[in-house]
Amino acid sequence: MLAAIMRALIMAGIMAWEILWALILGFTLSAVIQAVVSKEEMSKLLPDDSPRTIALACGLGAASSSCSYAAVALARSMFRKGANFTASMAFQFASTNLVLELGILLAVLMGWQFTLAEFTGGPLMIAILVLLFKLFLSPKLVEAARTQAERGIAGRMEGHAAMDMSVHEGSLWQRMLSQKGRTAISHFFIMDWASLWVDIAVGLLIAGALSAWVPKHFWQGFFLQGHPLLAKFWGPLVGPMVAVLSFVCSVGNVPLAAVLWSGGISFGGVVAFLFADLIVLPILDIYRKYYGLKMTAFLTFTFYLSMSIAALAVEFVFGLLHLIPHERSFNLAQESIRWNYTTWLNIIFLIIAALLAWRFLRTGGPQMLRMMSKPSGHPNEQDHNYMHPS
Repeated sequence: MLAAIMRALIMAGIMAWEILWALILGFTLSAVIQAVVSKEEMSKLLPDDSPRTIALACGLGAASSSCSYAAVALARSMFRKGANFTASMAFQFASTNLVLELGILLAVLMGWQFTLAEFTGGPLMIAILVLLFKLFLSPKLVEAARTQAERGIAGRMEGHAAMDMSVHEGSLWQRMLSQKGRTAISHFFIMDWASLWVDIAVGLLIAGALSAWVPKHFWQGFFLQGHPLLAKFWGPLVGPMVAVLSFVCSVGNVPLAAVLWSGGISFGGVVAFLFADLIVLPILDIYRKYYGLKMTAFLTFTFYLSMSIAALAVEFVFGLLHLIPHERSFNLAQESIRWNYTTWLNIIFLIIAALLAWRFLRTGGPQMLRMMSKPSGHPNEQDHNYMHPS
């Protein structure tokens, strides 16, 4: 028993070491983008569900934090401030499926084909979702959801969603290099780590346990690997269900996706699993608090349908283009930590992370971090006076 536990922990540790530099790089790039994009302006830019507005919502979502809880909280905040509900949901999906850190992590751990699938399937999924909303979402249901949203019931990461530390003056390059810009980047960097480290750790531990304890023949039978055509349809249907039960959100589900791919789930099944971080059980409960039971049921059904259809389309299009990898093992370069390019990259990016953490500590970061989980509407949520650039 002890040996099995150690094997699972070792696998989790190796996966963590393999992806560490990619996580730091992704969170750094995300922090830079967030530092120059104002949250306050977002709701004003999403007044309807026109193609232009939906495209803009996707772009804004891709430029925000990848934390699923923060994305859900920010979408409600935008909706309360007058943003269109459909556009808010498109923003929410883009926040967790079209962000740089997710693409980098997928490329490092699973291969560039999965990054391409995520970034092509994601917009398709959002387009399908918008179509479903146009067909089935009634104004009455939206108004009921708005009434519930106006109650302001707390979910998670409310303070994270409400904070706007972005810099508005000057060109993008000047914003990034200014003292305020560097401070904002350090704060966003640590804030994203603080909001996601639990999901990342849980995802790695679950992935390590499944990789070490569950025999491959179980996964191969469950994912119908012996029936190739049926498996192509089964994967996109069952992938989101596995995600719902995993409780893991955002980038934290990438290690688990790698284990599922190694175990035999179809390519489209992996894509559907990655899409489904916005219907895990804790987030479904937040929808209930934010929008009420009827809207939660509607969102669950339409989200599941759109991600399954999009993943199925990705499965067949990538198959026709011969873009589905034949190798099913994920990219662990070794069974132990060694001196190689991964180690050197980790050292370089750990130094970058340390510099950002140092600036965070010197510019009022701990105070900001304490505010991050406070409910939206807290009197200090938009106060920037705790940022003291130096």
